[in-house]
Amino acid sequence: MADTLERDRARLLEVLTQRSFERRRVVLSSGKESDFYIDCKRTALLAEGHYLIGRLMLEAIRRDAPSAVAAGGLTLGADPLASAVSLTSFLEGGGQKSLHAFIVRKEPKGHGTGQWIEGLAALGPGAPVAIVEDVVTTGASTLKAIERAKLEGLTVLGAFALVDRLEGGREAVEAAGHRLTTLFTRKDFIP
Repeated sequence: MADTLERDRARLLEVLTQRSFERRRVVLSSGKESDFYIDCKRTALLAEGHYLIGRLMLEAIRRDAPSAVAAGGLTLGADPLASAVSLTSFLEGGGQKSLHAFIVRKEPKGHGTGQWIEGLAALGPGAPVAIVEDVVTTGASTLKAIERAKLEGLTVLGAFALVDRLEGGREAVEAAGHRLTTLFTRKDFIP
């Protein structure tokens, strides 16, 4: 299995590099300027990318947060990741081993219940969850998802991201008392 995971990791890096990575100057949502851009949705929304992300993130969650019953994060970057993890968990065993998906809104729903989290009804009070994220830069989105999940009564076991840009996000998440596991870092794209 380790060989298969390594092969899947290498393939995911290849797809991310081909489809999602661009070497150019950009202004990020944090307001910082960067010499590269990575849009993981370009990979996560491909059938192969969805499959690879699901396998690799599920493996990381099961290793580092084995009691998690769900995976989710801040919309929109986390949405396909949570979906991939949930689907893969069902396909790999179903039943009690399946992880549900949830979505953390940036603002509460404007009508009806005014809820912040979609999928919360499937989780019990205090449910142990993993926060997923596509790219970590400053850690602000990850921390917002963690805070909102906790305010809704969930127990956050850690955060899991595809890419750490190595721009202070890991330190911010860890300073807030949470573990951050990433599949790749800036160094995988720019040695």
